[in-house]
Amino acid sequence: MSASEESVEELPEAAAAIAAGYAFDGEALELGALLWDGRCHPGAPVRIPLPMLNRHGLVAGATGTGKTKTLQLIAEQLSGQGVPVFLADIKGDVSGISAPGEPGERVRERAGQVGQEWAASGFPCAFYGLGGIGPGIPLRATVTSFGPVLLSKVLELNRTQEQSLGLIFHYADAKGLELVDLKDLRAVVAFLVSDEGKPELKGLGGLSTATAGVILRAITAFEQQGTGGFFGEPEFDTAEFLRTAPDGRGVVSVLELPAVRDKPQLFSTFLMWLLADLFHDLPEVGDVERPKLVFFFDEAHLLFDGASKAFLDAVTQTVRLIRSKGVGVFFVTQTPKDVPGDVLAQLGNRVQHALRAFTPDDAKALKATVRTFPKSAYDLEEVLTGLGTGEAVVTVLSERGAPTPVAVVRLRAPVSLMGPVEPAALAAAVEASPLYGTYATAVDRESAYEKLTEAQREAEAAAERAAREAEEAEEAEAAPRRRAEKAEKEEPSVVEKVVGSGIFRSLARSVGTQLGREISRSVFGTARTSRRRR
Repeated sequence: MSASEESVEELPEAAAAIAAGYAFDGEALELGALLWDGRCHPGAPVRIPLPMLNRHGLVAGATGTGKTKTLQLIAEQLSGQGVPVFLADIKGDVSGISAPGEPGERVRERAGQVGQEWAASGFPCAFYGLGGIGPGIPLRATVTSFGPVLLSKVLELNRTQEQSLGLIFHYADAKGLELVDLKDLRAVVAFLVSDEGKPELKGLGGLSTATAGVILRAITAFEQQGTGGFFGEPEFDTAEFLRTAPDGRGVVSVLELPAVRDKPQLFSTFLMWLLADLFHDLPEVGDVERPKLVFFFDEAHLLFDGASKAFLDAVTQTVRLIRSKGVGVFFVTQTPKDVPGDVLAQLGNRVQHALRAFTPDDAKALKATVRTFPKSAYDLEEVLTGLGTGEAVVTVLSERGAPTPVAVVRLRAPVSLMGPVEPAALAAAVEASPLYGTYATAVDRESAYEKLTEAQREAEAAAERAAREAEEAEEAEAAPRRRAEKAEKEEPSVVEKVVGSGIFRSLARSVGTQLGREISRSVFGTARTSRRRR
């Protein structure tokens, strides 16, 4: 009898009890085969019921233990069963899901161990990029829809500044100033701290000039990093993530993030906006036979680092309620302690890869991880530090919604390419997408910046008109006085009248002639004297 023909009844009693916990009747995803006493039992498959995928999950493990391949494995099967998937590609190695895998000795060996009939296959994909940075259809959000809580996380504002930013958003809404991009927000804040806007600023309780100035500088610094393009229009419609291909398979939406991996707060917060936007737009559907979408939230610890209470409350509420809208969320991180307890409590499906215990902090994290699992027949502290690549500790929710027994699993091999596709192939796929024409080119319509700029121009023009009218009024008022003064100057005096008379002019000519002769004589007197002597 081959290993693949082994029945559950032939397993040791404890292993058989675990295997029985995964014998579901309905549709399910195949994760792999049970490991017990160092042996892999392909006759004891470990699975996740498809209807339970909207109960959320966690994929955790140290770097290099196979988390990315686990995401790929689950995404492939979801797509194959008609469920759309969203993946964030942090390192740039998930794009291979669009291309058939490459057979090899290691793949054949893994397939044989777990009883997998491996056949290479690619899956329908759509590739996106944040704000047009890097390859992919640009994903943009307006500042208004992003909101003050998420934007405060991106701008690294403290709690007081976050509340003040909320007041600024409220002011913009009340005044009809649409916040589409960052220059709109900057224009509103700059107006509020200007001489013209300070009266408006006083009307916003709790917003000081100093705090508004800090927010303005944070916005400016953020723009100087070249990240302003993430905010604007056309804003992405997250309903695009719910598409299926013509052959009925779910489209795998891959957000390419290598170009912004050095801005973790930005992309992790943007992922949260995508999730929140889905929550806002989707209708209530309750429990469904298959999810409308499964959303993988990679590098989840970045989302929660330094998060305010308002931010954590918003995340917790979104995760708790989005299940009823048919969306499943899987957080991907290194250890469960990276996820707040209120969120972790809602993650019913767990795939935990190996952990390391090289330091006291590692050992503490290991113990904390073990405590998050139900009681099991395994020594989980020993198991978690001894798992190989592509092996994991698993517990999921059964079709009845109860936790399954903890199982140690050797995972299946993905059937798509385990690595990135060529850049040229990726670029071609992006440009061939039916969504490319809709979102590729940014649009800058009239919004708060243009309205405030126009208002400022009108105010300056009005001030110039007022100054000109005041000058004209002053001129009109002074004109009679100036005319009187001029007239007074132009009326000749008695002396002027005498001097100007004809008699005076005749007399002056006569005297002048005589005086001229006297002057001549005095000048040429010797000649004159000499002539008289003769």
